[in-house]
Amino acid sequence: MDTPLDYLYSFGPAADPLVKLGWGLITISLLVTAIIAILLLVAIFSRRQKARPDAEGHLPITRDSGGMMLIYIGVGISTVVLFASAVWTIFTLAAVASPARAPTLTIDITAHQWWWEVRYQNDKPALIFTTANEIHIPTGEPVRINLATVDVIHSFWVPQLAGKMDVIPGQHNSTWIQADKAGDYFGQCAEYCGVQHAHMAFHVIAQTPDEFASWNRQQLAAVGAPQSETLQQGQNVFMTRCSVCHAVRGTIAGGNLGPDLTHVASRGTIAAGLLVNNTDNAAAWIDDAQALKPGSSMPSLHLSPQELTDVVAYLGSLK
Repeated sequence: MDTPLDYLYSFGPAADPLVKLGWGLITISLLVTAIIAILLLVAIFSRRQKARPDAEGHLPITRDSGGMMLIYIGVGISTVVLFASAVWTIFTLAAVASPARAPTLTIDITAHQWWWEVRYQNDKPALIFTTANEIHIPTGEPVRINLATVDVIHSFWVPQLAGKMDVIPGQHNSTWIQADKAGDYFGQCAEYCGVQHAHMAFHVIAQTPDEFASWNRQQLAAVGAPQSETLQQGQNVFMTRCSVCHAVRGTIAGGNLGPDLTHVASRGTIAAGLLVNNTDNAAAWIDDAQALKPGSSMPSLHLSPQELTDVVAYLGSLK
């Protein structure tokens, strides 16, 4: 999993058949290329008997013996290989269309330019919560992913867990993912969606069922009151300058234009995977987001040094 978008290895049943198909088609392509190269070299370096002119000085028109037969054989083999590849592809698509058993977890993911809104559904409204750019799932369990977009076409892709699924305006698509091994799986928007398309990443964090249950409880917990004067001042700055766009459950901040920041300090990255989530990067992002991700909806706030210090400290307390 060291290579972010390595699609030659898989860690779940939604990706396993795709990887096998990929390796198979690569092998077939290499064999075809090798055969063509060999035949081309043979044709280039083989010596042919020169035709001798007749009594009038004209070269006779001759047909190479067996030439058409080779063409028939080549076309026949190509047809069989292409047909077998098509059948294999159809069976692979059928195999990954739905999980072997019904998912017990459903996640609604909404694509924005250029970040991912992640909403965990539950039959009990009190257990529904929203996060952003990080998708936590339990290992060994299929998870249904409902996809929507609020702007342009995007594409949801976690290559080591599942194939691509387009996210189309006015249409709701569904896919599923499953990780059989705990780990951090990189995901990326795979459909060009604007100037910051390359910076629209996300992470799928696969955890053991117990670890996932613990993370879920932590996400449901409301944010407590600030425990120091610095944090109180930071919360005041946040409510004044940030709450129109962002929400923090347990406070009056209820904006929905940007990511929900209730437990933002527990996330590994910010700015949709662009920056590691630490104090310096958070300060740089809040102060001048447009310098880091031009065209994004996050404005450059240019707070005073004290305001910036306070609001970064407050966000760092939201674990």
